[in-house]
Amino acid sequence: MTTPARPPLSPPRPLGEPREWPASFADRLTSPLPGVTDFVRLALRGERLRPPAHTLDQLARLPVDPAPVPDVAPGDLSLTWVGHASFIVRIGGLTVLTDPVWSRKIVGTPERVTPVGVPWPDVPHIDAVVISHNHYDHLDTATLDRLPPTTPLLVPAGLADWIRRHGFTHVTELDWWEAVELPGPLGPVRFDFVPSHHWSRRGLTDTCRTLWGGWTLTAPEGPRVYFAGDTGYGHWFGEIGHRYPGIDLAILPIGAYAPRWMLHPVHTSPEEAVRACEDLGARILTPMHWATFLLSAEPPLEPLRRVTTAWQTAGRPRDDLWDLAIGASKTLRAARWRASL
Repeated sequence: MTTPARPPLSPPRPLGEPREWPASFADRLTSPLPGVTDFVRLALRGERLRPPAHTLDQLARLPVDPAPVPDVAPGDLSLTWVGHASFIVRIGGLTVLTDPVWSRKIVGTPERVTPVGVPWPDVPHIDAVVISHNHYDHLDTATLDRLPPTTPLLVPAGLADWIRRHGFTHVTELDWWEAVELPGPLGPVRFDFVPSHHWSRRGLTDTCRTLWGGWTLTAPEGPRVYFAGDTGYGHWFGEIGHRYPGIDLAILPIGAYAPRWMLHPVHTSPEEAVRACEDLGARILTPMHWATFLLSAEPPLEPLRRVTTAWQTAGRPRDDLWDLAIGASKTLRAARWRASL
């Protein structure tokens, strides 16, 4: 059987270019969104989007291990988990923030149950910020306000005007499969915006008015990182892996999945995260989107236990599961990723 040819990657678009977009991206949804009938069903079943009370003693055992953000060589890849979907990624000599949320309490979200992994004064100079979508637990105004207004922000289609209204002057918005490049000490680092199985909304009347997705970050001659943002499981993982071969590290969500009948279209389970990693062809999996905000009904430590079991069942090397504690870092030295080429 012949493997289909990979579609060519799109040429990088200009940074900060003005764009026009449709009024809605609802046609990009891959599953119907949970609606009023689902919340009625939830109530009739006596279920809640909160962990059972008897499991909350697990909060004392959530993994927290703050340490300084490591200094690395430009050819190395470094990852530091701040909590939830917020990471400090050092790639190609650049320092990149993903979905930065440093707030203890955000709109419509239960209070943070673990501390921020890196105190803001210890955050290194940020060369770029990538945003996956506009939900409050991924796009936090109070955190963005801490950044210099000239910080480059890379955002989904339709979101640039909102970001610019908050004072940022270097904002680039992209559609799925589009890319930009930022200069680094070893050459340009490429940022591709890729699809996810999710949705967007920030208010009562703006459902799917802006796009949602994940990001691939590619340094000159490697390495390559995939950051999923927020997503359910589906066909996009295989397509991303086909277009972007050789992903060294996949950062995938493992929490906010219960009750499954309600949340499966928009949040991967731990087992689905392992399957997604394999669909992507990625070598290393870093779990995220758990242990920070209790957004759904699974017990606090269950996502870690289940993803560890699923990884082992899949026969994957334990060292390639980077299940970081909040505030902890891991580094992939250039010699290791080059050895796999």
